[in-house]
Amino acid sequence: MTRTRRQALGQHFLVDQALADRIVAAVGATPADVVCEIGAGPGILTERLAERAGRLVALEVDPALHRRLSARAATRQALDVRLTDARQFAYEALAELRPEPDGRVLVVGNLPYAASKPILLRLFEARGSIHALTLMLQREVAERLAARPGSRTYGALSVLWQVWADLTILEHVPPGAFRPPPAVASAVIRAVFRASPRVAIDDPARFGGVVKVAFAQRRKTLANALRAAFPGERVAHALGLARVDGRRRAESLDLEEFARIARFLGGPEGA
Repeated sequence: MTRTRRQALGQHFLVDQALADRIVAAVGATPADVVCEIGAGPGILTERLAERAGRLVALEVDPALHRRLSARAATRQALDVRLTDARQFAYEALAELRPEPDGRVLVVGNLPYAASKPILLRLFEARGSIHALTLMLQREVAERLAARPGSRTYGALSVLWQVWADLTILEHVPPGAFRPPPAVASAVIRAVFRASPRVAIDDPARFGGVVKVAFAQRRKTLANALRAAFPGERVAHALGLARVDGRRRAESLDLEEFARIARFLGGPEGA
């Protein structure tokens, strides 16, 4: 992979050894667990993870880096290096690789900035097969995931992830921790997926659709935003049953309020 393509993917390799130690400690892998490392790169996390995990699946899209890591794997039975795109990887299959039946599936990685959104989507889709994530993200994205109602960064991403995961920003990371240094700050975030949603949801797909419609036009009131996809009389009726004032804006609602609206609103018109 050329330098230009690496830059296009937003690849900035972690070089801070102390931070690498803290990330591996946060992952908390044991010999019973299988760990999947996204974007293994030069292997600053790989060596440390391989010493703790029962099985380590390291994903790398760069053929040159993959060859280098594969040479290390020849001396480590627990290390499985794969040349693959993390945006399309079947994370659901990792459970079959656990050394112990009660072991966990743990995912860790320094996500390329340009590919972080599709990777996060793929991980969210596979949440039923993953216990926890420990990820380095652009600080803005990490703060959006963990944002609380009423904040400027609170949005659909915040709501959908917080319904299904317990999220903690572990630390903020300056550009100097990487080579080459990125133009923006980063953050390490940990997400522990829940076996059931934080609030009662009748239909996850419907809930997700309502949340996305509500935030699609942030400057509009909730009632007006929802009318873009639902008949006006249904919106007024659902908001009344949900006990939510339609003059509010989406960023002021908590998870339970979104769940109630979705429950009474039903699917979009024509669905």
